[in-house]
Amino acid sequence: MRSRLYLGTAFLILLSLSGTAQTSQSSPRSTHDVNPPMADGDDARARIESDMAKKAAKDRVASLKHDTDKLLKFSVELKDFVDKSDENVLSLTVVKKAEEIEKLAHSVKEKMKGPN
Repeated sequence: MRSRLYLGTAFLILLSLSGTAQTSQSSPRSTHDVNPPMADGDDARARIESDMAKKAAKDRVASLKHDTDKLLKFSVELKDFVDKSDENVLSLTVVKKAEEIEKLAHSVKEKMKGPN
């Protein structure tokens, strides 16, 4: 009777060990897996980073278009102010408009360089 008990216990131990060995081997993922394999996680992370980079580039281009439109508008305004002034009078408005253009042009230049 004891030998059957020992034999049954040994069988259960072997069965449980073989079960854990099978689960540690590469098996298809079930919906219960909490941590998916790293390859899938890396692929997903790479896809997300790629999508974010594309969106950032698209936003950067839209911002550049907006800023260059403003630059054109400011430049036309500056030309109008300069055309209205004479050689003896340089208005404060002209100087301020030129400073605005300078700041905006610098901003456009930095955006064109892109993120580095």
